Amino acid sequence: MQLWNTLSKEELEAKWKESGYKFVTISFYQYAKIENPRLFRDHLFQMWSNIDVVGRTYVAKEGINAQIAVPLHQLDQFRNELNEIDFLKDIRLNIAVDESEAEFAFLKLKIKVRDKILADGLMDETFDVTNTGKHLLAEEFNQLTDDPNTILIDFRNHYESEVGHFKGAILPDVDTFRESLPFIEEEYLKGNQDKNLVMYCTGGIRCEKASAWFKHRGFKNVHQLEGGIIKYANDCKVAGIENKFIGKNFVFDERRGERISEDIVSVCHQCGSPADTHNNCANEACHLLFIQCDSCRQKMEACCSQECLETIQLPLDVQKELRKGKEASNKIFKKGRSKKLPFQSNTEKPLSLFEPIITK
Repeated sequence: MQLWNTLSKEELEAKWKESGYKFVTISFYQYAKIENPRLFRDHLFQMWSNIDVVGRTYVAKEGINAQIAVPLHQLDQFRNELNEIDFLKDIRLNIAVDESEAEFAFLKLKIKVRDKILADGLMDETFDVTNTGKHLLAEEFNQLTDDPNTILIDFRNHYESEVGHFKGAILPDVDTFRESLPFIEEEYLKGNQDKNLVMYCTGGIRCEKASAWFKHRGFKNVHQLEGGIIKYANDCKVAGIENKFIGKNFVFDERRGERISEDIVSVCHQCGSPADTHNNCANEACHLLFIQCDSCRQKMEACCSQECLETIQLPLDVQKELRKGKEASNKIFKKGRSKKLPFQSNTEKPLSLFEPIITK
């Protein structure tokens, strides 16, 4: 069986539209010892291709990290097959809060073997990633974050927390998880070893590793939000308890965000008006991720700058020639921080100090 996708984006879109499938967007992770990640990767690809699963998954010797979409009619089969894998039996699946932002969250199945499922830059071999902090359910999280002896930290990147975050959280100005660990310890945790440290992220995978790391570093009262923002939002809805998250939860699929509250806490990077929709620049040589309002999207044809707008008017063969030999934009620009954007992320003070800009 073929173990990779060969269809174009257009062919895949037509395939899924014709199928009439309703997809359920799911994320999950598990730290575990996988002796042969390549063999496990191929097994997953065959198994999931048979039931039309799409999405992005990383496999490493330390475990698995998956963001996928499963056809609703295959959901039971998907769960049953996961349960046949020892370390994935009865694993918690984070179901998307809001499916309305894009027609398809994913179009194809990509499973990649990596050195780690979450790049951390850590070289300490005595570090045990399974010795994590205490997991907090939604109500416990709300109670502990009301305690003045608690430090609440967002362990996501700046472009994620910019569009949504928990009230009162510290929002570190970082671009990657790798740089967040030493930065957060130096800037916010030094001298606070005895305080309650509470951390959160999108689905829990970053906090799983971060909480274990800070316990390893000697912090005593380390806690993490069980299942991250996704599970928290779902649990608050089901239980009818206060949801302290404001704005959008950034997600790494075609939706780019799922609305948790009606508050808009960020601005369009081009005109400064209230906005929280991320867009990738339409110029394939740029593809910068930035926040763009509907008015600017229409006026700029989904481009981040006049330069990129002029570029996409050129013939396709000329555009391809201009792109030759250039690095991918995510290696050139820090997301949302390009000098092309007049209203960039505020790097002088954490967004947690701002009130929501507007409530719909």
